[in-house]
Amino acid sequence: MELRLVLTVDDFDQALGFYRDALGLPELEKWETTGDARIAILDGGRATLELVNEAQAAAIDGVEVGSRVAGPLRIAIEVADSPTLAARLVAAGAGQLAEPVLTPWNDLNIRLRTPDGLQLTLFTVQ
Repeated sequence: MELRLVLTVDDFDQALGFYRDALGLPELEKWETTGDARIAILDGGRATLELVNEAQAAAIDGVEVGSRVAGPLRIAIEVADSPTLAARLVAAGAGQLAEPVLTPWNDLNIRLRTPDGLQLTLFTVQ
C-alpha cells in the first residue's frame, strides 16, 4: 500500500530544512515523542523499489558520476527541472558530485550527496 523509507539523521532540523524546505517534499505529519525524539513524515510522491545488481549500480554510477561511488542505497527523485533544483539543494548544503548528464535512457540526471551523506539522483525525463 505504501513504500516508506526511514532515514535516521544526526541533525533533525537540518534534515527537515533540506528535504521539506529545499527539496520541497510536503510535510504530512510531524510530532515529538518522549524526550527529544522527533519524527516528520514527508510526502515523496509515488514510490517504487528499484533493484539492481552490482554491475548495474556500477554502470549507473559511471554514467552519472564517472566512477562507482554510491553505497547500497541511493534515492532517485523525478523532478521538473533537475539543474535548477540541484542548485537550490547545493545552496541548502548538498554536495554536487558531477555535472548534469543526459543519460542513455534520455533523462537529465544530477547526482548529489545530501548533508546527511545519502546519495541522491535528481532526474528530469527529456
